[in-house]
Amino acid sequence: MIRIFLALLIASLAALPASAQRVKDLGGFQGIRTNQLTGYGVVVGLPGTGDDNLEYTVQSMRGVTSRFGFQLPAGVSPSLKNAAVVMITAELPAFAKPGQKLDITVSSMGKSKSLRGGTLIMTPLLGADGQIYAMAQGNLAVGGLGAEGADGSSIVVNTPSSGRIPEGATVERVVDTGFDKAPFLTFNLARADFTTAQRVQDAINVRFGGGRARAIDGVSIAVSAPPGSDVRAEMMSEIENLTVEAAEAPARVIVNARTGTVVINSAVRVSPAAVTHGKLTVRIDEAQRVSQPNPFSQGQTAMEQNSTVGVEEEKRPMFLLSPGPKLADVVKAVNAIGASPADLVAILEALKEAGALKAELVIL
Repeated sequence: MIRIFLALLIASLAALPASAQRVKDLGGFQGIRTNQLTGYGVVVGLPGTGDDNLEYTVQSMRGVTSRFGFQLPAGVSPSLKNAAVVMITAELPAFAKPGQKLDITVSSMGKSKSLRGGTLIMTPLLGADGQIYAMAQGNLAVGGLGAEGADGSSIVVNTPSSGRIPEGATVERVVDTGFDKAPFLTFNLARADFTTAQRVQDAINVRFGGGRARAIDGVSIAVSAPPGSDVRAEMMSEIENLTVEAAEAPARVIVNARTGTVVINSAVRVSPAAVTHGKLTVRIDEAQRVSQPNPFSQGQTAMEQNSTVGVEEEKRPMFLLSPGPKLADVVKAVNAIGASPADLVAILEALKEAGALKAELVIL
């Protein structure tokens, strides 16, 4: 049975194109996305690492205490070394329902050096429309550590002024995606490509019938779908699991000049070209020489500077790039002359200027 299963698995894999991908790996449906939430709150219970008497911390604490009918006396400014004002951020997944939990990140806004040991007081999390979508509260988990001595010396590990609360927020409101009411579904590719968009359109039409999908542009494919959330959910599931042979990426050479990283994709081609890359080294050696006066000359011992300047040029042979070499040939030829990443960048730029590099050169 095991041999039969392996044979069927190999046969099924062999039947798929080498670069076949699921539609869900190429993009996503419009409107089915996460939403960012933010909130402003107060963390209490800190071991003396709070904001102290920062004005907006005092105002925030007045607001917190007023919820419970307690008013601080006029003119009283408490020392709040155990409290800190913070910003809370979270991501609300698509189709999140009331009662579900969200992970949140809590970051200090004021002078607090560490949130370790703190507890976030109940805080509303707002969406971009100003509506409350979740409520946050809980004990912080802080991975950073900070310590300070009496003489001012200190040590900080990671970032103690930021922490997380796993499942620290509860969803209170549903975000309407509108996928069950829209006249049609729109699938958006993560990377614009007219060829890939056309192939996704064709795959959907083969599965559900001609004319069901049409490519609007290089990113979006509109799919007509019957009304009803259950019917559309089933249809979207089938579309996401269709396999499509994605178009080959445009020929690009990515160069990060700061780190010396060079990435060349498999579509890069080079026209016939002869390349040589020399290396000029200027060397300056400094030495000091002691000059002694003649006997009885009443002179003084002196130090003289002795400099030696030399120029060395490394001899490197010229190499020939054959017509239309592939990526492996380019790498092999460059490695043959022992080019460093900086040398490789210079060679690629020269090839581009000469018109021999058939690719887009992107400098980061």
